[in-house]
Amino acid sequence: MLKVQALSKSYDSDNGSVKVIEQLDFEVARGEFVCIVGPSGAGKSTLLRCLSGLHPASGGSVVLDGKVVDAPPPQMAVVFQDYSRSLLPWLTVAANVELPLKQRIKSKPDRQAAVRRSLQAVGLVAATGMYPWQLSGGMQQRVAIARALACEPQVLVMDEPFASVDAQTRAELEDLVHELRRDLGITVLVVTHDIDESVYLGDRVIVLTHRPCRIRELIEVDLPHPRDQIITKQLPEFARLRARIADEIRKAVAGHAH
Repeated sequence: MLKVQALSKSYDSDNGSVKVIEQLDFEVARGEFVCIVGPSGAGKSTLLRCLSGLHPASGGSVVLDGKVVDAPPPQMAVVFQDYSRSLLPWLTVAANVELPLKQRIKSKPDRQAAVRRSLQAVGLVAATGMYPWQLSGGMQQRVAIARALACEPQVLVMDEPFASVDAQTRAELEDLVHELRRDLGITVLVVTHDIDESVYLGDRVIVLTHRPCRIRELIEVDLPHPRDQIITKQLPEFARLRARIADEIRKAVAGHAH
C-alpha cells in the first residue's frame, strides 16, 4: 500500500546542507501496523512528515496506492505528540473533531453524524460539549485520534502519540489504537521512542540508524492477537524482541559515536 523508495531528506543551514534521511527503502502492506524506532535525533519525526506529505523529500519518493505523495493525501491522517497544541482550546470537543470535515462533507447533519461515530469509537460521546482544557491529557489525545478517524483514513500516522501521558493512560491508548486498527481495518504507522511500545503494538518494527538515518533492521513481531498488557508482556518472545531492538539501537548509537 505504501512504498518508500530511495527516500532522502536534507535541510539547509548556516553550515551548509544537513542530511537527515539517506536512501530509505521499505514497504507497508494494507492493514499492517508498523512501528519506527531509533536513536534520539535520528530523524524519526522528519521521516513521518515526509511520509505524510508535510515535508517535501529531497530525493526518492513516497508512493501511496500507486500515487506519489507530494502533499498530504486525503486518505491519510496524522496524530501528533502534543495534543495541547493540536486541539483548539476555544472549540468544543465536537467542533474540534468537525473542523477538518468542513472541506470534505458539505451537509452539517452528515458532519455531525461522522463526529459522533468518531467520538463513539474512542469512548468520548459524553464529552461532546466540553472544551479540551476541561479534559485530562489522555482524553485530549483521544479527541485528537477521533478527529483523525473522522476523515475515515486508510492510513493513520502517529508521531510519539502517547509520550506526554502517564503510564496507565498510555496503556489504555495503546489498546485503543489496537482496537481501532482491528475494527476499522486501517493501516497504522507509529513513531515511538519506547521499545516496549513498539513490540506491543507492531506487526513489524523498523529500526533506524543515527542521522543521517538509514534502515538498520526490519524486525517481524510474531506475537499472538489480541494482545494484553500483562499476558503479552510476560511472553518469552516479547522479552527476546525487546532485547534485540534495544541492542540494535545501542549499536546504532555506538556506531555513530565512533
